[in-house]
Amino acid sequence: MSNICKNWTEWLKKNRFAGQTPEMIEQTTKWLEAVRDVILVYAEIKQYETVIDIGCGTGLLAFKALEIQDCKGKVIFSDKFRDCLEDCKQILDEAGIKYGYQLLECPVEHIALPESTVHKALMRSVLVHVVNKQPAINEIYRILKPGGKLCAFEPVIRSNTRYWEILDPLHIEKYEDFKKAENEIMENPLDSLCNFDENTLKTNLQTAGFTIPEVKLQEVKSSYVVQPNMVREWFINPPSPNQPSTKERFMKYFDEATVEKFMSDVQNYLTGRQIDLKTNAVFINAIK
Repeated sequence: MSNICKNWTEWLKKNRFAGQTPEMIEQTTKWLEAVRDVILVYAEIKQYETVIDIGCGTGLLAFKALEIQDCKGKVIFSDKFRDCLEDCKQILDEAGIKYGYQLLECPVEHIALPESTVHKALMRSVLVHVVNKQPAINEIYRILKPGGKLCAFEPVIRSNTRYWEILDPLHIEKYEDFKKAENEIMENPLDSLCNFDENTLKTNLQTAGFTIPEVKLQEVKSSYVVQPNMVREWFINPPSPNQPSTKERFMKYFDEATVEKFMSDVQNYLTGRQIDLKTNAVFINAIK
């Protein structure tokens, strides 16, 4: 059983982290594992329980839950994207796992399970991709058994460091215009990435009926030197499937040539400089 998470890590290196430096891969993998371990400490998973990893992606939480249970119980890999489930199935097959799990294709808003059938619900960075979070949290509450737990991690993006905070107006054309646009983007109530914080999540949990909704805010500060072409990747890579990239978000305010000029100014100014960033996230530990 101990090979499950090893296989998961190897898969990430070959696929998800392709093209990254060994140092970047190691740093990101350690961060993912640290987040996973906090969630699983909260969950207190026991053998013979039914556990669901909602929006499982590549199975970060589900594979560790399988190891904890030693296949004595049921771990449900749930995701609305079939390719994610296919990747998880490949890792399971390579690890020789034949039982103790289920693959379930469905979104968090409509989980294809009966009411009160799950002991523990696990999530990492799922609600951040859901515009209307209350129905999703209601659905998680529905499938949990009485006394069941929701244990999750969500990034709180709207309170992160913004581009304009790390730039010099003297080096950026239309700095004030882009600052105004970025602030509007980060405060858009219809953008799933930015329309919530720790307080709104706690209200959502209480509205759903969770009796002890614990929401802990975590602030992480980091510093690094910006490498060539790194900035362009920030702008053109979407945060998830079906989500617009940062460049596309800015193009709702400016034409493409203006956005490209801004991206070029940002890259020229930041490349080789050390930047200091603040990122916020919450850990959720809620009981039905």
